[in-house]
Amino acid sequence: MKKLVLFVFLILLGAHDMYAQEFKVITSVESIVPNGLGRSRIINALEDKDYQEYTSVQTDEDNTRNKSKRKDIRVKNFEETKLLNFYNLGGIRFQNIAANDALLTSMINDMVANGWELAFVTSAVESDGGKPDGKGIFITRYIFKK
Repeated sequence: MKKLVLFVFLILLGAHDMYAQEFKVITSVESIVPNGLGRSRIINALEDKDYQEYTSVQTDEDNTRNKSKRKDIRVKNFEETKLLNFYNLGGIRFQNIAANDALLTSMINDMVANGWELAFVTSAVESDGGKPDGKGIFITRYIFKK
């Protein structure tokens, strides 16, 4: 009987851990603007937001627009770690990419040391469209879970 109670307790404890997860998103933005004119950063929000406070439901009967204020949605407390741009006046700068990799590795190792697990990584590019464009970013979202 004691073994059964212990077994049920362990199952319930394990089930609780499965559903009691916390997630954290950290974003890196790396400039691919020619001539080193862009800004590159790792961004880590230091405050929580509840998306439901800024969400509205549209229906046939009630199509009132979402009246959330941008100033209320903005996060004012965040870490900003400077990264180097991919380009400088001489073109693509591989040392800058290596330096960014070292900083991102340090950030990931710090998160893991603090009990976070890197669960997902997703990235996207808005690239330079040629001479008339001159703009571009490489954005990566690191999604951690506890």
